[in-house]
Amino acid sequence: MTLDALPSHVGALTVLELLAREAPAAAYDELVGAARRAGAGEDAISSLKEALDLALTVRTQLGRRQQREAGLSALVDTARDLTLPYDLDTLLKVITRRARLLLNLDMAYISFYDEEAGDSYVRTADGHATALTVGFRVPGQAGLGSAARDGAAPFWTPDYMADERITHHPVIDEVVHAEGIHALLAVPLRHRDVSFGVLYSADRNIRHFTPDEIALMSSLGDLATVAIEKTRVLSQARTDIAALEQYGSRVKSDLTAAHRVNEVHGRMIDLLLDGSGLTALTALTAEALDGGVAILDLGTRTLAATGDLPEASLTQVAEATLEAQVVGEPIQLTDTGWLAPVTAGAERLGCLLLHAAEPLTENELSLLRLAAGTTGVLLLMQRNTAVAESQVRDEFFEALLSTPQRPLPQLRDRARSLGIDLERPHAVVVIRPEGGSQGRAVVWAASYALRCGGLSSVRGGCLTLLLPSEDPGATARRISKELSPLLGHPVTVGAAGPTLRIEEVEPTYSEAVRCLSALSALGGSGSTASAKELGFLGLLLGDHRNVTDYITHTIGPVIDYDAHRFTNLVQTLEAYFESGNSPTYAAESLHVHPNTVSRRLERITALLGEDWQEPARALEVQLALRLHRTRDTLVAEDPATQQP
Repeated sequence: MTLDALPSHVGALTVLELLAREAPAAAYDELVGAARRAGAGEDAISSLKEALDLALTVRTQLGRRQQREAGLSALVDTARDLTLPYDLDTLLKVITRRARLLLNLDMAYISFYDEEAGDSYVRTADGHATALTVGFRVPGQAGLGSAARDGAAPFWTPDYMADERITHHPVIDEVVHAEGIHALLAVPLRHRDVSFGVLYSADRNIRHFTPDEIALMSSLGDLATVAIEKTRVLSQARTDIAALEQYGSRVKSDLTAAHRVNEVHGRMIDLLLDGSGLTALTALTAEALDGGVAILDLGTRTLAATGDLPEASLTQVAEATLEAQVVGEPIQLTDTGWLAPVTAGAERLGCLLLHAAEPLTENELSLLRLAAGTTGVLLLMQRNTAVAESQVRDEFFEALLSTPQRPLPQLRDRARSLGIDLERPHAVVVIRPEGGSQGRAVVWAASYALRCGGLSSVRGGCLTLLLPSEDPGATARRISKELSPLLGHPVTVGAAGPTLRIEEVEPTYSEAVRCLSALSALGGSGSTASAKELGFLGLLLGDHRNVTDYITHTIGPVIDYDAHRFTNLVQTLEAYFESGNSPTYAAESLHVHPNTVSRRLERITALLGEDWQEPARALEVQLALRLHRTRDTLVAEDPATQQP
């Protein structure tokens, strides 16, 4: 039997088996060869190649994700190592060795800046180094380290000798040539906005560092800075212990505080290693500094908070956040209020707000800096994990909105694997930013969806969200209230739902789009509404009028009741409205007893709800009845619908 004669899913299953057992790339090529030898036709070969291409793409993406996770795991292991007590030289050796192994490089070394001499000197090195030894003086204002210090950010080159951006110096170039170095990455080591050294990573091959690799080295640089500062504090503490008798109880108190800083920082690192979140880290910081603590993102939105925090205007916090990010140091708001910048390398992630019970001592201020640094590492780790998860969730949302949809069992399995319960009520919300760049809105939408346990996508220039909600209108208003101030301009929001089944998501999305179109037609740019709130106005003004959906939404339960029980509720409704809402006159026109009409009206109330006779709702029902009658008449008169 040839592959042409096999069921269509056999080839795909074979490809999935290769993918599941992580087969090498050659196995995929062999599968095409085997198919040709079996006499498969070109159509089967083409389908098989398409499946193989998709599998190789998935294999590559999994490889990248595993590489990113391995890097983060190595960074966590490094953080664990740096919490151990070392003297400064031993600590620097641990840092350089970890830096070299983190990116699988040939060399790593650390130089400290000599302010008096105006140059730097190599303090420690790891790897096979001959010319580059401890004590080697690096001329100032030249080389990669100078560029990193001046820019306060990582600086790298794939080929040092060929890079014209770098200020070359004969002494440095000679050592680089002797060591055979090509690729070089320099990360500044900064404390209190002052660069005191540089962490170098070098490779003897031409190599282009990826953004993930640079971010990992930046995070390692931050951890190294904290560990070096902690070691210096402990070293100073040991000196103070030797002079304890001379300096008395004040020195003893300072030593106790320094030990407490070290202890609390170790507990913070343990929280990172245990996979704890911002809430646990915030609680530990609040306990250690005896105050209320909040972690804010760049938009001053609270990510986590604990303890008592006095009211502060959004403008005041925003201005202080900007100042703290610029100076790179905690800013004092009041006698007991502080705002510390949260960063990861050169990337700004937010700030840590503290209101302590008493003014901070110098050791407590150091602990505040350590807490902000630990928060930055945690946010970076969470973001890298969220990016990978967000891609999978985005692909699933696109599958829900695509036409035709994939098989429902497959969609339900994917929903369960992502922890999304689409049997719960969900609203579909479509957002159109009215001016400005979409970039910030897209980032906000992805974050908001993850926060609410929903999904996000960008379709047709608009943001689309699927969110747990029983009230689409309220959800739309809540989104507009949060997003418009963030963007600095209004957004138009249309919503529909709620959905209760996975197959309802796509038609509900279409209804939300029509709602958005209706708002535009009404001149309501910058406003919000749900399809239910617009009612028949949405039907009349939307770009795509769906009469059937409107009839079903308004009087569908009554039509279905008549169809299944052979009753005359629709006819009774028409007679009731035509008689001026009089059951007696309606009974006369229907030639039935008034009690019969009353019982039918009770049944209609049970089907449509208690408010169906309210003026606004009654207008909707009458319009739906007229459309239903007109549609049935047109269908009856259409020759194409007549039976031969």
